[in-house]
Amino acid sequence: MTDIIDFPDIKPSSRSYTPGTYPQTEFVAQNGAKSVIRYGNKKTDAKLTLGFTNITDSQANEILNTYDNVNSDYDYIHFPSDSSIAGVNNVALRSRFQERDTSGNTLLRYRFDGPPTVTSVRPGRSNVQCKFVACLDGD
Repeated sequence: MTDIIDFPDIKPSSRSYTPGTYPQTEFVAQNGAKSVIRYGNKKTDAKLTLGFTNITDSQANEILNTYDNVNSDYDYIHFPSDSSIAGVNNVALRSRFQERDTSGNTLLRYRFDGPPTVTSVRPGRSNVQCKFVACLDGD
């Protein structure tokens, strides 16, 4: 069973989000007619990129430790609600990032989409970029 691991409470300085897409296949006939087969009614593969500018090296290490913990067992990332998901304060936008169902349950489960990138900017300070992909894994 996978666990959900809290992302460190570090506010990002930049954020990029691309909503997911519906799982579907498009078929195009020789005459140009298209048929689409949709395999579900929920979006998947949303992308979230967070940039952390001029954070302490210990904060950068916290992020790297979280990456190691999540990937050692193929766990999920949770963005604690008290710090808002990835620095988003608007409730409607935050709920988009999390793709909630009608009962309010979070549907998307984020994982790292590759290792974080750490760039030293001066002694004791770093810039970190993290990329995440949202999955709709079954329980």
